[in-house]
Amino acid sequence: CVHTENCFVPTSEIIAVEETELNKKQRNIGKWQKMGKPHAFTVYYVKKARNHRWRCSDVTFWCVDEYLCNQWIQALKELLEMQKCRPKQLLVYINPYGGKRQGKRIYEQKVAPLFSLASISTDVVITEHANHAKENLFEVNINKYDGVVCVGGDGMFSEVMHGLIGRMQKDSGIDQNNPKAPLVQCNIRIGIIPAGSTDCICYSTVGVSDPVTSALHIIVGDCQPLDVSSVHHNNTFLKYCVSLLGYGFYGDILKDSEKKRWMGPMRYDYSGFKTFLSHHYYEGTISFQPAKRTLGSPRDKDSCRTG
Repeated sequence: CVHTENCFVPTSEIIAVEETELNKKQRNIGKWQKMGKPHAFTVYYVKKARNHRWRCSDVTFWCVDEYLCNQWIQALKELLEMQKCRPKQLLVYINPYGGKRQGKRIYEQKVAPLFSLASISTDVVITEHANHAKENLFEVNINKYDGVVCVGGDGMFSEVMHGLIGRMQKDSGIDQNNPKAPLVQCNIRIGIIPAGSTDCICYSTVGVSDPVTSALHIIVGDCQPLDVSSVHHNNTFLKYCVSLLGYGFYGDILKDSEKKRWMGPMRYDYSGFKTFLSHHYYEGTISFQPAKRTLGSPRDKDSCRTG
């Protein structure tokens, strides 16, 4: 741990360590004027704020001994190198049309500087049409990346998820149309930078829809396993889903709202009210297979750690 004025910071929450030039950090420098030329280094770390929000904070350490200062910098950087769960190379997909069309700006102004600070290399792809990210994931050399980051909403996450899972099955010769085929687990993590109309997946995994918080979780290598369900019809693969599967009323809302993306998030309220007034009714049959062995309960305190 590194001791600051107010708290202890675990090395797992340190973002970066950098040598500090005196003209960049002038705070409290007056007390060093009677000494020789001071040297300093700055530790950037995660500061946890209210409502699950994370922020990047920093503390600067001053030292008159240049050799001692360099020793500290080297020792802390070695500790960071030992954090094997942290990504070094990321593939980033940005949806410039999602939400309020702020995805590119959010990434460049709030996320990219943090990735650069943490020495994370990125290859950025700005999507040009629907399923661009999904199609691209079938072509790139996926093995060179530690993870894939999507900047957008739930639709962007769905594209990346379908692309990654589909790529894994294709490379392994698995037929996705066979509902009984055991799927190959995808061991490449997906990071979500919220910038869409709805950020349900991001909110449910991180606890808040905030680009900086999500970026910091990605940097320190946090991971939250998710259950993925596949949907088939007559031995034909349709979709994967992780949050909900809509049929009938909800499906009609989504279908109608897609035609009104220019309205932004308000399109869901408009389409919902319009669909409600249509008084449609829907028939269907649901069948399910109960688990043979119950190993846990949704109400217990055991976290899912599969994979």
